[in-house]
Amino acid sequence: MTENPEFERQEDVVFVPLGGTGEIGMNMNLYGFGLPGNRDWIMVDAGVMFGDEREPGIDVILPDTRFIEQHKKRLKGLVLTHGHEDHIGAVAYLWPRLRCPVFATPFTAELVRSKLLEAGLEDQVELNILPLNSQITLGPFEIDLVGLTHSIVEPCALAIRTPVGNLLHTGDWKIDPDPQIGKVTDVEKLKAFGEEGIEAIICDSTNVLSPGTSGSESLVAESLAETVKHCKGRVVITTFASNVARLSAIGKAASKNDRHLTMLGRGMFRIFNAAQKTGYLKDFPSLVDEQEAGYLPPDKTLIVCTGSQGEARAALSRLAAGQNPHLVLEPGDTVIFSSKMIPGNETSVMELQNRLAAIGVEVLTGSDGLLHVSGHPNRDELIEMYGWAKPKAAVPVHGEFRHLLAHEKLAKDLQVPQPVCARNGDMVRLAPGNAEIIDRVYAGRLHLDGDVFMPADECPSRERRKLSFNGFVGISLALDKASRLAGAPGVVLIGLPDDDGLGVSLEDWVFDALERVIPENGKITPKRAEQEISRQVRSEMRRRCGKKPEVAVTFITV
Repeated sequence: MTENPEFERQEDVVFVPLGGTGEIGMNMNLYGFGLPGNRDWIMVDAGVMFGDEREPGIDVILPDTRFIEQHKKRLKGLVLTHGHEDHIGAVAYLWPRLRCPVFATPFTAELVRSKLLEAGLEDQVELNILPLNSQITLGPFEIDLVGLTHSIVEPCALAIRTPVGNLLHTGDWKIDPDPQIGKVTDVEKLKAFGEEGIEAIICDSTNVLSPGTSGSESLVAESLAETVKHCKGRVVITTFASNVARLSAIGKAASKNDRHLTMLGRGMFRIFNAAQKTGYLKDFPSLVDEQEAGYLPPDKTLIVCTGSQGEARAALSRLAAGQNPHLVLEPGDTVIFSSKMIPGNETSVMELQNRLAAIGVEVLTGSDGLLHVSGHPNRDELIEMYGWAKPKAAVPVHGEFRHLLAHEKLAKDLQVPQPVCARNGDMVRLAPGNAEIIDRVYAGRLHLDGDVFMPADECPSRERRKLSFNGFVGISLALDKASRLAGAPGVVLIGLPDDDGLGVSLEDWVFDALERVIPENGKITPKRAEQEISRQVRSEMRRRCGKKPEVAVTFITV
């Protein structure tokens, strides 16, 4: 797609998502201003998503930044809206490719600083700490931070002013009238920006399919305290570590019910320490070390821990497996999941809950009371935001494609003149003129494979996936110096059904294949022989056991 000639020599402002649009996670967004092909840029957020069984061996997935790397001399800065991993997790990985200043509020900056420290970049990165509700100017972009509420402290919308119009980038948000930690949404600032005139809103789509409102953290706090009150044995509460308000609620539940609080999980401590360092959780109860907690009466113990998504190495999974050296779960104990199941984690969460039930532990989830609320806006909250902003155009982000389509329809229903449903890599002109997709840029993925970054289409995870389904056959053939066969083939089988006589059959199949390619002089052409042996073995294996394994043929000169 090429840009409309009508605007070719006119300065414009464009939006380009490189991640997080058409998917949940890995958020990375670009805004550019200037003449086409000669724009200044800012980046908003740099997040990760995590690998699953579809990508064996891949723990972390990041946006591919090769498009903006071509323009990094005009990249004025990276602005972070809040501290969730899907918005900040890629900073330390990708900063060496971008080398631009980074801007964040105090709590978010503290989380980023710890990541930079682990990566050995703390002395290289210009990390600018922005006071809440502050303003910065990056090239042609004047940016006001607007305080919101979310499932982490210090979430900010960006009110962006450019020479051709104003933009509102919401980041992740909800409308919580009593967030427990931090201030309520700055409605007056949003309304004032809306009255000033907004060309386009770029807005969170996660809960667009959910009616009503998402609920308040204050209601969860009351429900958790009441739930713990009726528990007899040990109580374990697992939740998202990043939800500082939920940690506060759990601390209050412990105090109200005369229970000592113990914390488990590195991620939980990382967030807790960052929160206290930046002025939050000052009234949190004193923590009891897990070793000491093991000697406490069960009805005086409350444990808050990581592992709500069934992660195998997280604290709750280790408790369920009896692998914590100091704490043991017993019949009569209660585990409360103060969280939701993230799509894709259903199997691991259910397996964990079944393991807990098998011990005799009572498992409580969202179906047993108000134990969790979402950090994203339901439809009624989206409608309220659109009423404040009054945008001319809307670009849904942060959602799978079905969410984006539903959000686009909602914007139309709300009489937004120019809703645009974009995908990662689409370049959307936001102003001047009508909002529309005018071009596409490269927007791929990077896989962290061990300690090596590779483009997704070059990553060997595809081969690993094939091996996991079909197994592997290794065949080695010894050749003399005249390239003639010097012995029987060696065979290695991995991940295939144990079938008596399979090794002998494989030798026969190899000899059958060789007979078709060895000329009268007996000299073997390795490449041709390899192709024929692989074809023969795969065909016979499929006939024999229903598998088409990966086949590797090696020739050794003796």
